[in-house]
Amino acid sequence: MDTLELLAHPIRLRVVHALRGGRILTTGQLCALIPDVSKATVYRHVDLLASGGVLDVADERRVRGAVERRYRLRHDRAGIDAETARALTPRDHERAFAAAMATLVAEFGAYLDRDGSDPVDDLVGYRQHAIWLSEDELTGLISAMRAAITPLLANEPAPERARYLLSPILFPAEQREDPSS
Repeated sequence: MDTLELLAHPIRLRVVHALRGGRILTTGQLCALIPDVSKATVYRHVDLLASGGVLDVADERRVRGAVERRYRLRHDRAGIDAETARALTPRDHERAFAAAMATLVAEFGAYLDRDGSDPVDDLVGYRQHAIWLSEDELTGLISAMRAAITPLLANEPAPERARYLLSPILFPAEQREDPSS
């Protein structure tokens, strides 16, 4: 199974999200983080991700006669590189986008189902903005967003930190007007 096929699935994306930030978790711990999905389904998808090289077994230990594995994310395999993205068909991009949106909806639903969730106090945001940008402005915006986000990707879990999902989505909503017409 290629990387796109592995990652273009909402449950597998949720497993990947759960392991970001240097986390090393058992499948049981992943099940606790994805409570709206059956344990058998989480186990199946963890196995697929491990078989596909997206997850590594960090360590193993015997627990009540069974082998408990702790998994870590292989960051070099947990995304689509620029070369692969260029080779994707429009349908491939659509499938990947649909999986990302389904993942986002599922994660948001799981958040709302938690006791004590409060979108206002938790500073939840889901706004869309229509903005007009030249190519230079677009490049500058993307660079500024990367400069703000990239250093935070290295943050590891800590008692004072909560795990947030940030999903920047950017695409042209209309075709550019031809200035010669």
